[in-house]
Amino acid sequence: MSQQGVAPGLLLAMPQLLDPNFYRAVVLMIQHSELGSYGVVVNRALDTHVSEVMGQLEIAWNGDPDARLFIGGPVEPGVGWLLHEPVEGSDPEGTLQVAPGLAVSTSSEMLSRLAESPPERIRLLLGYAGWGPGQLQGELAQGSWLLSEASADLIFRTPPEEMWEAALRRLDLDPSSLFPASGVH
Repeated sequence: MSQQGVAPGLLLAMPQLLDPNFYRAVVLMIQHSELGSYGVVVNRALDTHVSEVMGQLEIAWNGDPDARLFIGGPVEPGVGWLLHEPVEGSDPEGTLQVAPGLAVSTSSEMLSRLAESPPERIRLLLGYAGWGPGQLQGELAQGSWLLSEASADLIFRTPPEEMWEAALRRLDLDPSSLFPASGVH
């Protein structure tokens, strides 16, 4: 993780975080600074298939026909994000290497290119999670989130409905031992 300890990294929602957008959420943090923070929720799969969305955009999807769309967060839910393993020739203007094995792309050129020839590890997310200046630091101080290192294997190899518990176990925490409360106990 960075010197600030948040990005790149994962935020793991504590049980007391009851906001439906973040309950048991695993958030891949992309940026964290004094100006604010943002990331994408990586464990909120929808029943909608990526091929359906690509069809509406008139883009051929040559990836897994069962690949599902994900909710990346409540901010700008109409904006798409591609979370994928790094690929050669990524658009330097629209692709950011977040952490080892993890890149995000937002350009329409990359969307078309990766839809045509998708890498093995890829997710299409709608929206993102964002925090204003100091907001995330306040939530961390209240004990709403745990921090963990970003892991491409966790994100791409773990079923979304199991990711929160798997991420906690990577920290040697038993999810059943966490109690909904505020502050540190």
